[in-house]
Amino acid sequence: MTAFSVLGESVTVIEVIGFVTGALCVWAVTRQFVWNWPVGIANNVAFVVLFVGAGLYADAALQVIFAAIAVYGWFLWTRRTSAASPSVTAVRRATRREMVWGAGATVVLTAAAAVMLGAATDSSVPLPDAFVLSASLLATWGQARKIIEQWWVWIVVDVVSIPLYVSKGLWLTAILYTGFLALCVDGLRRWRIELRRTTATSHSSDVHDRRVRTP
Repeated sequence: MTAFSVLGESVTVIEVIGFVTGALCVWAVTRQFVWNWPVGIANNVAFVVLFVGAGLYADAALQVIFAAIAVYGWFLWTRRTSAASPSVTAVRRATRREMVWGAGATVVLTAAAAVMLGAATDSSVPLPDAFVLSASLLATWGQARKIIEQWWVWIVVDVVSIPLYVSKGLWLTAILYTGFLALCVDGLRRWRIELRRTTATSHSSDVHDRRVRTP
């Protein structure tokens, strides 16, 4: 159903739902609120319906995988090691192995998905659609592990997604991803502060432990 029109383009109710839940989810991630995960799953359901209708089949399939990773991230962000520890997962940087693996997997998956979309569907934008799929998977996995570099991946995804959705007439979604871009920059800033604080605390604790052990 059409909710309203923007520049002569109809905006559906499901697109509005995707807009609200998506914006709320990303805002919650920037602040490390654990309830971002169930809100994100609701967003995935809305976007499956939206993207299938727009012929963005890779993006639609991606939402199903997002939901599965969201369950994984929800578990990691709520698992406790002790009563004094709020979460086992702390913000950290990616290892060199993770960066190499992530870049390689993104390239391979993008190529494979683009070929599949071109051969098996009527997609008119197989390459950018495939890239958004593969890079978003990498970013969501990094988000679940609280790897700070995932924000850079999301920024690139947003830069590719905005013109892609405009080309499909999904104006509200394009506006949403413009907001995502701003939120990702803010999230990167906030997680950097958290990482510096955690690193400083860990360093201070290590120094204290060494002093205690020194006779």
